[in-house]
Amino acid sequence: MLRTLFATVLMLSVFAPAAMAHFQTIYTPEAAMESGGTLNLKMVFTHPFEAGHTMDMGTPQEFFMVHKGEKTDLMDKLEAITWTSLTNSGAAYTAEVKTRGMGDFVFCLVPEPYMEAEEDIYIQQITKVVVNNAGLPTDWNEPVGLPTEILPLDKPYAIWAGSTFRGIVLSNGEPVPFAEIEVEFMNHPPVEGENRFQEEALAEAPQDSFVTMGIMADANGQFCFGIPKAGWWGFAALGAGPQAEYEGKELSQDAVIWIQAHDM
Repeated sequence: MLRTLFATVLMLSVFAPAAMAHFQTIYTPEAAMESGGTLNLKMVFTHPFEAGHTMDMGTPQEFFMVHKGEKTDLMDKLEAITWTSLTNSGAAYTAEVKTRGMGDFVFCLVPEPYMEAEEDIYIQQITKVVVNNAGLPTDWNEPVGLPTEILPLDKPYAIWAGSTFRGIVLSNGEPVPFAEIEVEFMNHPPVEGENRFQEEALAEAPQDSFVTMGIMADANGQFCFGIPKAGWWGFAALGAGPQAEYEGKELSQDAVIWIQAHDM
């Protein structure tokens, strides 16, 4: 039975259309902070390796922060912006958020489902990123109660380039066996102070399969990925969430996490 399930998921992974390689971002320049301060967060639905087509975001359903187990609603911090990619412009959001004290700050975004017209399905990428102040770990390895999420097994803000990142894909708090996961490098980081990607690429892909890399979780929903380069890396577990339909159409409810690696 498990062999049949594995083969089915693997086939879906191999033949998954490139149009599914979207990534919701929550971007800030630095995840490992020396002290608290005001963070500028950019929320863009795009293709991060190529800084390609940016999709229009609707009004998010939720945007909040968890710090030392306490949840803070941040919906009133959202500001609509127009984001410029290398090919087009799209509706996105920014937020100025103050972080006070030591510890982890887990930022979570539940976006409005996006209609992917080419496939006639909705995509909802439930996304989180962890920012740490002063090195004190508090919340990074605890679930935050999202419908689907990736629970880190390594501090997502304290990763050396050349090491690994591990996580568990969860749906309603339970592991998702053999989850299909897409991985992309933020190859064109946002320009500080502007609502656009930088034009210069940090890396060149030798072939299309290196743009959006595909991995799979094991039977316990766990995965491990080697981080070859410093920068921001996104992991998206496709269709991992419990909701499979939205407004009468198929919904891919994905769990996304962003991690940052540094050179030693």
